[in-house]
Order: sequence, then C-alpha cells, then structure tokens
Amino acid sequence: MSGITQDALVNKMTDQQWDKVIAVNLTGIFNVTRHVSAATKAGVIGLTYTWAKEFSRKGAAVRTNAIATGDINKEMMQTVPEIILNSMKDNTPLKRLSEPIEISNAALFLASDEASFVNG
Repeated sequence: MSGITQDALVNKMTDQQWDKVIAVNLTGIFNVTRHVSAATKAGVIGLTYTWAKEFSRKGAAVRTNAIATGDINKEMMQTVPEIILNSMKDNTPLKRLSEPIEISNAALFLASDEASFVNG
C-alpha cells in the first residue's frame, strides 16, 4: 500500500500538508475499498490514537478517545426494512443494535475520573 508522511504537530501542520496526506493516505484507500469497507471510521480511529500520543507527549492534560457506535436503535431505524435491519444486526459482534443509553454510558465513562488512564 502506498502512502506519504508529512510529519508535523497539529498546531504546526498546514492545510496543504493535511490535504496532501488525506488525499494520498485516506482518499486513495477509500477509492479502493469504498464498496467493502468504511475507511473514514478507520481514519477517525487513527487520528484519535495519533492525537492521544501527540498531546500527551507534549504534557497536555487531554484525553483523546472515540466511540464507534455502529448502528443505534433509534426511531429512524423503524423505517428500515426488516431484512436490512436483520443484516445490520448480523454484522455486529453482539448481533444487535446498540441502545442510545449504552452510547451515553460509554461517553459518561470516558469523561469521568474512572477513565483517567483511558487515552487513545
């Protein structure tokens, strides 16, 4: 797989550097995998991990985490045909949709002192 590195800290990276890295490292992969995978979510996870390392290395008291919710059991899901909904559920490790309270609880945990060591 091809890629480029334009190493710079977030506050020193130019828009042009960012655009070039995204174009080569993410857009190229996206164009190859768009029909089989969601590369943007992987990009968010990669950015989260990178920023967690970068900010902590500089001594910032910042924790950087992401919550990959998947499909959530909300009102709009009631309009999804059952065959598609069942397929969505089958593609999750727990074979079900997440509940909104489960996402809220994850966010509350990550924001709490109990998650003081969870970063990236």
